[in-house]
Amino acid sequence: MNKRYTFLFSSLLAVGLLQGCGSDSSSDQSKDDSNIGQPPQSHLIVDNDPTSCSKLAQDGSSVVVGSNQNGDPSAPEAASGYKLGHTVKYADKYMVVANTPLAVKAGCDILKAGGSAVDAAVAVQAVLGLVEPQSSTIAGSGFMMYYDAKTKTVTAYDGRETAPAAANEYYLIRQNIDDPNSPAPVPSARRSGRSIGVPGVMRLLEQAQQEHGKLKWNQLFDEAIHLADHGFRIPGRLASAIESNASNLALDANAMKTYFYPDGTPRKVGESMTNQDYAKTLEALAKQGAGAMYSGPIARNIVEKAGQMVGDDPARTPMTPSLMTLQDLSDYQVKKRNPVCTTYRDRYYICTMPPPSSGGIAVAQTLGILESFDMAQYPPKNPENEGGVPDVMGVHLVSEAERLAYADRDKYVADTDFVPLPARGIASLLDKNYLKQRAALINPNQSMGGAQAGDFNSALGVDNTVEHGTTQFTIVDAYGNVVSMTSTVESSMGSFHMVDGFLLSNQLTDFSANPYDSTGALVANRVEGGKRPRSTMAPTLVFKGTSPDEFYMATGSPGGGTIIQYVVKTLVAALDWNLNAQQATSLLNFGATNSPNTNIDSSNDQLSLIELIEGLKAKGHSVANTAQTSGISTIMKVKIDKQSKYAGGADPRREGIVLGNGAL
Repeated sequence: MNKRYTFLFSSLLAVGLLQGCGSDSSSDQSKDDSNIGQPPQSHLIVDNDPTSCSKLAQDGSSVVVGSNQNGDPSAPEAASGYKLGHTVKYADKYMVVANTPLAVKAGCDILKAGGSAVDAAVAVQAVLGLVEPQSSTIAGSGFMMYYDAKTKTVTAYDGRETAPAAANEYYLIRQNIDDPNSPAPVPSARRSGRSIGVPGVMRLLEQAQQEHGKLKWNQLFDEAIHLADHGFRIPGRLASAIESNASNLALDANAMKTYFYPDGTPRKVGESMTNQDYAKTLEALAKQGAGAMYSGPIARNIVEKAGQMVGDDPARTPMTPSLMTLQDLSDYQVKKRNPVCTTYRDRYYICTMPPPSSGGIAVAQTLGILESFDMAQYPPKNPENEGGVPDVMGVHLVSEAERLAYADRDKYVADTDFVPLPARGIASLLDKNYLKQRAALINPNQSMGGAQAGDFNSALGVDNTVEHGTTQFTIVDAYGNVVSMTSTVESSMGSFHMVDGFLLSNQLTDFSANPYDSTGALVANRVEGGKRPRSTMAPTLVFKGTSPDEFYMATGSPGGGTIIQYVVKTLVAALDWNLNAQQATSLLNFGATNSPNTNIDSSNDQLSLIELIEGLKAKGHSVANTAQTSGISTIMKVKIDKQSKYAGGADPRREGIVLGNGAL
């Protein structure tokens, strides 16, 4: 698309001039039109509500995200732990929830133009890679749960990175993978090229958009290109990530050029910055498709950057190179997988992500174990106050169920293309009788501290790999289709390697570095060539009844290994405790991995947690009371005055908002 027209269209949207004039099927620029490469026109807009994709200010006026008007939700603030006062938002046609306002606005504008949920997801991801690179990158990975309202089917798209074909189980712990005496990668496994996987998220989005898109692919990058070319104000979380990762970013000249001033001073919150290398990359992707990243100049630059042997710093810090090749990039394939689906209390049908995610199975197992308990008896106190304070017994039961689920997750779940699940696979792990047996291990009065994995006669070892640094966005379009997608760069700022305006992830550190556990048994999540590292990402869809006929809820969260806890908390809050979308999202996070510690979120310091913590200690819990930076994005379908509405909740622990059509 001509950059001049891109700028014009984006500028008009930013000041709210393209409010829409209704849909016109004869002129609507859909996939069947021949207007490829032409600037979008105002007839694209199908929604004439003046508050659509805007946020209402306290005086009732409409505030456009990115306009720099008073009350602009994208006005940067210092990174903070919790923002009070979020209330549930409603729309009747479409909605987007994500963890940064500019990305939400980009996705909402696509929906307003008649795009699908997947179309909007492409636009959201493109902006996230620019304004939230500490959590997401176009060279990262993602899992998408997609609901097609017309066919009433659910599809799981796996865009997880893969290890290079040349990698073996010692890839993360030896410089020479074939020499048992070889030292470890330098300067560390993460900062070396060894953490960089073959990226998958753009291939995922391209395939999903080809199958479910309404607009042209090249229309979906306009806002991100405009922001990269003409500037955006640095959000607080990005500024904090730049500063905290300065020493590692200093080894990369591209990162220094982008995020620092010539004297080495990091760019600050609220300052305007551009990333014209990123704009050029997006222009190539818009014109050539995702293939621009998997062959040609960008692909060569990725391989060269991952293979870097010394840093760009004055000391020329030694760096162990990746073994990634151009062939690895060209061979990458998205996997369409059967979702993990199960009933909950015979009232809901829940679908979530299958392996290589461990999160979906663990979420489903936890809920299946909780079916043995009447969770409705233990709602939080004062839910109107930021979701309230959870009941001691409610936290106890959820945490114990999660310990049991994590035990199975740690032992059995990995990339099932390489390591099969035990027994009959997912069916055995989610078998209702098996989960009742697991539930019987829970003592209502005493924490188990740690759990043993279920006995499926498997010789696999146990792996407790920790994960970090991710984002979540949830979208419903005007056609009733739904996307719940979790996207990741792995740790904050990924591998710190930057090329063509984007960061390369350190996703391969999600593998177990050591291929054997303490007993000498092979770990399921060991590195193998072409394998996908285990993830905990668990984008989740909920339907009323026992089939995917009636959409009810979509949610998900970043948070590494604690994603399971964030998603379970949100689901139980909505399905058992009847909290609305925002209350369920805001409710303080709690839960446990398979360890004695039970996590209690302290990010909202306005809540008194003394009674909760003391009650848990009385039941034998060791309590870890620390701030947890989840990024839950929730949409629910509700009835208000007998009218169907979408209700949205954005996590107050990050910078996200809810946008859609209608009065928000």
